[in-house]
Amino acid sequence: MITLHHLAQSRSKRIIWLLEELQVPYEIKAYQRDPQTHLAPVELKQIHPLGKSPVIQEDDLVLAESGAITEYLAEKYAANLLVPAKNTPEYAHYLQWLHFAESSAALPLLMHYLVQIDGSKPPFLSGYSLKELHLILGYLNDHLDNNTWLVGDQFTAADILLSFIIETAYKLEQLTNYPVLQQYLAALHQRPAAEKAQQLEKQHQI
Repeated sequence: MITLHHLAQSRSKRIIWLLEELQVPYEIKAYQRDPQTHLAPVELKQIHPLGKSPVIQEDDLVLAESGAITEYLAEKYAANLLVPAKNTPEYAHYLQWLHFAESSAALPLLMHYLVQIDGSKPPFLSGYSLKELHLILGYLNDHLDNNTWLVGDQFTAADILLSFIIETAYKLEQLTNYPVLQQYLAALHQRPAAEKAQQLEKQHQI
């Protein structure tokens, strides 16, 4: 049995979605954010030293980092369903998009988010983060204009991992000029496993 240590209002919703797509037995152990600091509770440090989520436990394995969890679970349980066949160009592109979501795409989005909530909007950082964010969004918009999903016509675990980037950009009102990304986001949300993950996240949030 897989245990997902899930923090409310966090990127670990993607792992709920992934587990629903995989249809493997799992349980959710939910944690609530501190109402004052909005940070994770100290109890998470009993699971992993960083005290962050998501973290999964499976037998003696404790695994952190969204990208690593996604790659591990998809490789182990999805066969070729959410992962292209190995030793193919599609598999190489899948790996690129999988790591893109937590590296190239995540940093400018996080910088822009932090600038917005801080409110001070330092000139350099504010302009730089927004420019880099739109570089990423434009790149994705152009790619998805010619592809149904990140890896052509095959929905993969990389699409699940990238969903946080698209959802957050939408919440920050940054998708206005990217109609293809708006359509992509709608298609992501229409998947039954994504809808179930949304419901489960709400159920575990106090």
